Amino acid sequence: MTQNKTYIQSYITIQNNEIVLNGTSVFKIESTDFADFSKQALRNFEIQYPKFFKMDALSKLAFLGSELLLSPIISAEEENNIALVLANKSSSLDTDVKYQESISDKENYYPSPAVFVYTLPNICLGEISIRHQLKSENSFFIFDAFNAEFLSNYSDILLNTNKADSVLCGWVEYFDENYKAFLCVISKEENEKYTNENINTLYNK
Repeated sequence: MTQNKTYIQSYITIQNNEIVLNGTSVFKIESTDFADFSKQALRNFEIQYPKFFKMDALSKLAFLGSELLLSPIISAEEENNIALVLANKSSSLDTDVKYQESISDKENYYPSPAVFVYTLPNICLGEISIRHQLKSENSFFIFDAFNAEFLSNYSDILLNTNKADSVLCGWVEYFDENYKAFLCVISKEENEKYTNENINTLYNK
């Protein structure tokens, strides 16, 4: 397999009530909980998507990051072969705990289907795919910590085997109001903007 050079096209970081797109802060509010922050962010960017309010926190976090990166490059006229490769540490634990609480109390036993559907971390990939009509490769991995080397290598393989034209990859971690999303778009299209950067250095900025 011939290894062609791949390039970071854009990136986004979401944490501490702030969204930083390609190194520039594009949205920031005073300290609040994630539900309020995500709602205000959606309003700020004028994103019309009612299903957002039914999502769990992990999916909302992934959705916000992907929306700002993918919307400018998605074509409505043709199929978009954009692979999704995400990872985190806590899997869907935040939602798992909420679901467990709904079935633990025998006096108030009410297993919620709306919560249960989000008890897998890769559901956020489905939400992104539905939003942008993607039928491409997608995978979700669990690591103890951000694994830049794995994400970079996996993305390069997808691109160099022509399984994808672009890859949205990164880290989407949420548990008990502690959250961080770092996503970037990688492709073989030459882009000198981030020549001296890699996934790891951008994540740690």
